[in-house]
Amino acid sequence: MPDEQPLTRLGADVEAFPDPNHALIEPNGLLAIGGDLSSQRLLAAYRRGIFPWFDEEPILWWCPHPRAVLFLSDLYISHRLKKTLKRGQFDVKMDENFAEVIQQCAAPRLRHGHIEQGTWITPEMQKAYIDLHQQGYAHSVEVYVHQQLVGGVYGVSLGRNFFAESMFSKQRDASKIALIHLVLQLQQWNFEFIDCQIWSAHLATLGVTTLDRSLFLQKIATNNKFDSKIGKWHLAPSLLQGSLLAQ
Repeated sequence: MPDEQPLTRLGADVEAFPDPNHALIEPNGLLAIGGDLSSQRLLAAYRRGIFPWFDEEPILWWCPHPRAVLFLSDLYISHRLKKTLKRGQFDVKMDENFAEVIQQCAAPRLRHGHIEQGTWITPEMQKAYIDLHQQGYAHSVEVYVHQQLVGGVYGVSLGRNFFAESMFSKQRDASKIALIHLVLQLQQWNFEFIDCQIWSAHLATLGVTTLDRSLFLQKIATNNKFDSKIGKWHLAPSLLQGSLLAQ
């Protein structure tokens, strides 16, 4: 692995990111500081496998090692969840309510009996990703019950890369339902994996694994060569009638 370099402070040039392989070892993956959340800079960052993550100013840019990824063929669906899918109680859509999905991801949530704030998805971050969505680069999957939004996931897509940012659930399994539909749709478009940024035990239960950062960067560089699916996304009809549910 290349030696880490002094932290770079970003200037006016939105393309001037340092080599992600030179990110700090501790904190893991911190690469640069400053800049802005303009669409041009965000796209330049994602194209290089870099993402913003910060609680307060200044903006911090990251490329951790190793990198958490979900290979689409590795998605784990439990027997119980397959039964839930087959019952058809959820209505799942794409790119119908992006702003609400990101707002719900940013909202306080109950975890292990405590209220946690999604502070890193600040109003500034929300606006930046809504701008990307309006330009056709950021996408959401929404899960509804009786026309009420109960779960979803959102992220950024370039080439055949999908960089997942966050998901939420107001009802059991709703975020997993959103992820399953995203995976199935991306498979139809010949994507290979979803970037999940940082590994966690919870993500591992869904099939998420890790890649060496250098290999991850090689893969996204290859996937960047394909045309991006810019614009509003739609779920293919009969998406669930596939091998995942037949297993």
